Amino acid sequence: MFERPINRQILARLREPRRLIQVILGPRQVGKTTSIRQVLEAIDYPSHYVTADTATLQSAAWLDEQWTRARQMLSDSRRPVVLAVDEVQKISNWPSWVKRLWDEDSYAGRDVRVLLSGSSPLLMQQGLAESLAGRFETLPMTHWAWPECRDAFGWDLDTFIFFGGYPGAAPFIDDIERWRAYILDSVIETTLSRDILLMTRVDKPALLRRLFHLACEYAGRELTFEKMVGQLHDAGNTTTVAHYLDLLDAAGLVAGLQKYAGDASRRRRSTPKLAAHNTALVSAVTGRSFSGTRSDPAAWGRCVEAAVGAHLLARARRERGGVYYWRTKVRGSDVEVDYVTLRGAQVTAIEVKSGATVGSLEGLGAFRSAFGSSVATQLVGTGGVPIDEFLSP
Repeated sequence: MFERPINRQILARLREPRRLIQVILGPRQVGKTTSIRQVLEAIDYPSHYVTADTATLQSAAWLDEQWTRARQMLSDSRRPVVLAVDEVQKISNWPSWVKRLWDEDSYAGRDVRVLLSGSSPLLMQQGLAESLAGRFETLPMTHWAWPECRDAFGWDLDTFIFFGGYPGAAPFIDDIERWRAYILDSVIETTLSRDILLMTRVDKPALLRRLFHLACEYAGRELTFEKMVGQLHDAGNTTTVAHYLDLLDAAGLVAGLQKYAGDASRRRRSTPKLAAHNTALVSAVTGRSFSGTRSDPAAWGRCVEAAVGAHLLARARRERGGVYYWRTKVRGSDVEVDYVTLRGAQVTAIEVKSGATVGSLEGLGAFRSAFGSSVATQLVGTGGVPIDEFLSP
């Protein structure tokens, strides 16, 4: 069975004598459960795996029962025991209970090594910061990258760019309608209903769903919040739409990239550029065929740009960086940069080209003129770094 590189990180951390709670954060259908099971099979400690991913919230008493079982295994084996709780955010008030049980073990010298996972990063991070400060480490798990899909499924680059990196959908790509139904039902609807609507207060669920579909339809384009409200035909205000877009971003579905500016507050006020965390989402929602998209240069160019954006969003989550876009006017005409990344202090402007010729690179030059020669620029695709090379971590 194919194993993701993150498995080695999880194994190494669980084997360390220094005891911290290990937390895997990532969207649905990226292989968190499979990785956890593979790690538990590989590690040389007894383990107890449970999942809280049910249609309703689990109780704290349920968590206490699972923890007690792990403690009993510890007494029986006299070796460290791993307790793995999948989708822990589905347990009511889970941070306070994990803190109490963990602190009890620490005080008593019990070596129960805890591995938690969650598909609601926004809620998970809030709970970790509020109750478990100093007791945990996080391991971000992102969508599958191009080399992983190539090695696991034998895909070529074009297949990955269109179908994205959801391993559970891979067997269905030869039946486009079945593949599309899987993405819509098992990925999108499950994420919306279980990871957002069940876990977060959303006063207008229908608006949230329409906003997601709008973001997929307008992926790669800028759209003001005022225009979003108009397109959604809803009385909701722009603050509500911005909040819902943040929820969709945290769940690993779609994001609103802000315009890059030296002043962070100016970035936040800008018109967002809509982007998907996985190209499969756009392909499934828009309903276009693989062959039809590939034969249309404009549509394929948008698909390639979306794949680069999804790659950058995943990298930013792993490295705690940022992804933006940039646009300005030069001699009365709009020029733009597809993406701007921020990794530590390093700023890089990225332009994506997928056509037969390079075309204009005026945006990269204008960006350097605006922000100084210390910023880096990168051309991806035609005339620059090959797409397959760029999409390799």
